[in-house]
Amino acid sequence: MNTATVKPQATHLRTVPNIRSKRTGPPRGKRTNLFVTLFLLVVTLLVLGLLMVLSSSAVVSVGDSGSAWRSFNRQATAAAVGFIAMVALMRINYHSLKKLAVPGTVLICVFLVMLLVTPYGVTRRGATRWLDLGVMPFQPSEFAKLALICFIARILSQPSRDLHGDASKLVPVTFCCGVFAVLFMMQPHLGNTLILGGIALAMLFWAGTKMRYMLPAGAIAIVCAAFYVWNTPWRRERLFSMLDPWSDPQGSTFQILNSLHAITTGGIRGSGLGDGLSKWGFVPYSHSDFIFAVVAEELGFVGASATVLLFLGIGIVGYTVALRATDTFGMLLAVGITSWIVVQATLNLGSVIGLLPTVGVTLPMMSHGGSALVAVMAGCGILLNIARQSR
Repeated sequence: MNTATVKPQATHLRTVPNIRSKRTGPPRGKRTNLFVTLFLLVVTLLVLGLLMVLSSSAVVSVGDSGSAWRSFNRQATAAAVGFIAMVALMRINYHSLKKLAVPGTVLICVFLVMLLVTPYGVTRRGATRWLDLGVMPFQPSEFAKLALICFIARILSQPSRDLHGDASKLVPVTFCCGVFAVLFMMQPHLGNTLILGGIALAMLFWAGTKMRYMLPAGAIAIVCAAFYVWNTPWRRERLFSMLDPWSDPQGSTFQILNSLHAITTGGIRGSGLGDGLSKWGFVPYSHSDFIFAVVAEELGFVGASATVLLFLGIGIVGYTVALRATDTFGMLLAVGITSWIVVQATLNLGSVIGLLPTVGVTLPMMSHGGSALVAVMAGCGILLNIARQSR
């Protein structure tokens, strides 16, 4: 009788669903190097942003309310709420977001419609972007980016979808992006619309969608954006201001010229925190859209470079988290959130240094803006959650 030891048959472990994906409780992931690095990058940007908002908003706050602390107090409150949201989402298993993706997207759409057709919409500086339901005004478009990421990740991670890419991916994704884009442009908010498109294209690319489907969709989006800019006088003016900053120094190019002046006068070490002059009316919106000009002026080339490197670090770590995610849903969530931060930071920094037209988007985690800060911190919480469970 053959008494040779019978070796167990090899099991195809890679085809077995990840056990952790079925759990609904808090993730049991470890504090990986990716997790720790990403957490430190986010917290550093948050603290730096609070310092720069305090420095850049004091003059505006005194003029608006008589108190130099008004804008900073609001930003600090939003930072506290955002940090709590980040920690909470860092602890809740991100797979539970699949169930919330569709109802969350529908709810955001309702808020965006209410913004435009009900008296709850608040108009400031010619744009209706804030919704006031009696508690505190907020911008639904900021949370719409996070809702869209969850929705696209859910659609593209379904087992029935071919990961190598086919036209069926584009139908629900394009429809949802189109609805959001129309609602954004009715506010109007071209900047968030561009960010929306960048997020969708990045997620489709990482999901394996073939270029013969993506290129036409991207070309149509670019043509629509160009047509809109060209037929809007003040947006066309911004485009020409970028091409020739000296065309109207006392008018349309005033902001960009003074922004560049603030950046160049900062030198290597800067004038010192709180000692900059650009916030005294020389650079409009220096505490929000153009806060990077204050960073460069007061912290110099060292501070400006450190800020850029922090965002670059988040991009590298975020996409690495995507590559090491345990499932497709987590991978696409990581790609969407990282692309959101990277694209928005690129648009903001490009407009401040004159390489891109001004599109009115904030610098993530640094510019003044409660809704933007809470939304992006919530996104970072999800990204940290995925990093904890990465391979």
